[in-house]
Amino acid sequence: MKGDIYQINIKRKNPESRGLPKRSVDNIQISKEGLEGDFNVYRHEMLSDDPDSAVLLMPLETIEELNKEGWPIKPGDIGENITTKGIPYSEMIPAKKLRIGDEVILQISRACTPCANLYILPYVGDEKGPSFLKVMLGRRGWYARVIQEGTVRKGDEIRDGPS
Repeated sequence: MKGDIYQINIKRKNPESRGLPKRSVDNIQISKEGLEGDFNVYRHEMLSDDPDSAVLLMPLETIEELNKEGWPIKPGDIGENITTKGIPYSEMIPAKKLRIGDEVILQISRACTPCANLYILPYVGDEKGPSFLKVMLGRRGWYARVIQEGTVRKGDEIRDGPS
């Protein structure tokens, strides 16, 4: 498997807003807790900062599929931390390790389940929310734990990690 980082996305802590959409940054330090400066209310309050939920990955190709289906999603909109390119959604499976750049190693922990927080996106809302959640089933992204910390940059290569 081989791909790269298309976009890195974070959202600073803000008590008045949820963890999406996230804004793009060019590079970031990743620790066991996740991306430096990123805060997600759901991950913090509901998942108790579970290290298995430190990083959320989403393939650009899945976003492109959703665009073709009429959903105008942009990278970062659905709260993913790293938008990947060149790695099919089906290749991200629990326990798989990914090496990103020269330092970071992530391990896929589980699929992310779509939730009603996605309703806050301007093109979803309460009216389209239920149908959007159905569309996102099995395509919401993958949570990963951080095995090895370090810095990642937009464009860094993503390849199979150590076994």
